[in-house]
Amino acid sequence: TPANPLVTPPHIKPEWYFLFAYAILRSIPNKLGGVLALAASILVLFLMPLLHTSKLRSMTFRPISQILFWALVANVLILTWVGS
Repeated sequence: TPANPLVTPPHIKPEWYFLFAYAILRSIPNKLGGVLALAASILVLFLMPLLHTSKLRSMTFRPISQILFWALVANVLILTWVGS
């Protein structure tokens, strides 16, 4: 039978550093929606420095940023685990 270019063979898995992206792409059934969700998750990381308006540079005085940072770390770890 000829190969279907739209279906990924089940034995192909990405490297560990792409597993979080693979989990995002697999979690959304629509292919365009998955690509947009992946692009949005990366775009958020690029927009974070532009949203920084405080004059204080230390993370000691920014508890919400600390919480968001550790939530991001936990999210990437969980998505990597789910993607494997």
